Amino acid sequence: MNTGPSRRLGLLAVGALSTVLLSACGGGTSDSEDSGASAEGFPVTVETLFGDVTVEDRPENVVALGWSDAETALALGVRPVGVADWQGYGAPYVGPWAADLLDSEPVELGTMEPNLEAIASLDPDVVLDTRSDNSAERNDLLEPVGPVVGPPPEVEVTYGTTWRQQTRQVAAALGEEARGEELVTELEERFESLREENPEFADTTIAVGAYFDGQYGAYVPGDTRVDVLTELGFEYDPDLVEKADGAFYLDLSPELVETLDADLTVIFPIGDTADLLHEDPVLQNIPSAEDGRLLILDDPETVNAFSSGSTLGIHHALDEIIPLIEGTLEG
Repeated sequence: MNTGPSRRLGLLAVGALSTVLLSACGGGTSDSEDSGASAEGFPVTVETLFGDVTVEDRPENVVALGWSDAETALALGVRPVGVADWQGYGAPYVGPWAADLLDSEPVELGTMEPNLEAIASLDPDVVLDTRSDNSAERNDLLEPVGPVVGPPPEVEVTYGTTWRQQTRQVAAALGEEARGEELVTELEERFESLREENPEFADTTIAVGAYFDGQYGAYVPGDTRVDVLTELGFEYDPDLVEKADGAFYLDLSPELVETLDADLTVIFPIGDTADLLHEDPVLQNIPSAEDGRLLILDDPETVNAFSSGSTLGIHHALDEIIPLIEGTLEG
């Protein structure tokens, strides 16, 4: 099972979209000139990083292209007709914590380079792209096939739309604001309960890293994995944030792996087994490893849930990682 996108471009870096795909789409756009009245609450206008976007009527054909947009739509009771499989799940292209909410298999549409012809063929009423590379090029590429609801205006880090922002952005586009707030409140209350149950998490520093294609890297605030742990009360050492320069992930050379040292270091492999991490002297010689404060996540499903960024995935991740964190801190 893949623990993330199959290429470094898909997970670790911002890639350029091929403008050649635009001509393949033929400029097709769904016809928004409907003589019937709009559903109650519509049209709605959603503020995005690229300007206000209007969704004229309650969407029936929803395309979910952003990282975990499909899972967010499913949590809101909406089944997308087309999705992007960012974490390489394979059919039905969402995590197992969300798959049961699908009643049919959606069309897989690509990630860094969406298949515009396939998207246009679905006649989308809205294209969700709320967690993406934040590029105007990507937004411009998608606009001809339907209204694109991208990240909210305040998002600065690539793929940095938080679970709260994504839930509310998708809920606004789908006319499910009330349910969206319920999902936000439910997860906020769970985080609050976990902080109360684990006061030792406060004032404990964390670092979060990955090992991919022979190289270590560090996630920084704005990435969902770091944000989940800081929601639990942990503190992030800010030294790496400036070096990340607006990205959510920073490649680390061997001599910089020690910067992953913290009161608790959480790391996982991408596309490989965890055996190498347990045996690698570079990782095992950092202070947190020598002191027993290194947590290596080796279950692919747990890693995927931890990386998902959706309310559904985060709930699943918390089920799995809280006992692991507690055990690591207790020694």
